[in-house]
Amino acid sequence: MFGRKKKKEAQAKAGAPGKQSQLAVVKDAYRLVKKDSPLAVFWCLLVFVLILTFGVIIGYNLDHPIYAGFLSLPLAFLAAFFLFTRYANTAAFSSIEGQIGAGASVLMSMRRGFLTTPAVNVNRNQDMVHRVSGKAGIILVGEGGFGVKSLILDEKRKMERFLSGVPVTEVIVGDGEGQVSIRKLQKHLKKLPKKLSTVQLREVRARVKSVGGLNIPMPKGPMPTNIRMPRR
Repeated sequence: MFGRKKKKEAQAKAGAPGKQSQLAVVKDAYRLVKKDSPLAVFWCLLVFVLILTFGVIIGYNLDHPIYAGFLSLPLAFLAAFFLFTRYANTAAFSSIEGQIGAGASVLMSMRRGFLTTPAVNVNRNQDMVHRVSGKAGIILVGEGGFGVKSLILDEKRKMERFLSGVPVTEVIVGDGEGQVSIRKLQKHLKKLPKKLSTVQLREVRARVKSVGGLNIPMPKGPMPTNIRMPRR
């Protein structure tokens, strides 16, 4: 009996997807950057060399070129890595831009303070609304065509029934007037004024947990979180 149990546990562990290593994350980011901006690596190397050279020159004038070179080495690496992450962020957004559920993919990569339920309302034209809960209240994010406004209105009415008094913010993803581009979506949500306390937020999430959502295919690929390396 115990042998069968151990065998099942071993099979479950073997079938479970392993956590992606940092090296694999860097490789994925490099492939995205190379495809989106072929000269990105050249500019990163150029920044690295310039900062390192500048540090050595300063050290040479102070009669300590080797010591200054060692000090400027980590600074040069950090500057080049920061530039690379900027390219990686741009490439990651470009890889999913225009795909169905791209907004949900960006929202679900937000970890601290935000909880996203994707596709809580969808129509036949594949317009959809995602529900985000945070200290700003309930944020309804719509993406799609002309029908997305009516979907947001329907979901807003539902939230007003379930969560009377909780602030509801409407956001539409796009490049039109009054819309938020997918590249600026995370920053836009983080800048919204905080209206709920931690205790109130827990109560709100507990009440909307039973509402649920729909299952839709999400764009695959690394997504940025702040300036860190994109993760799957």
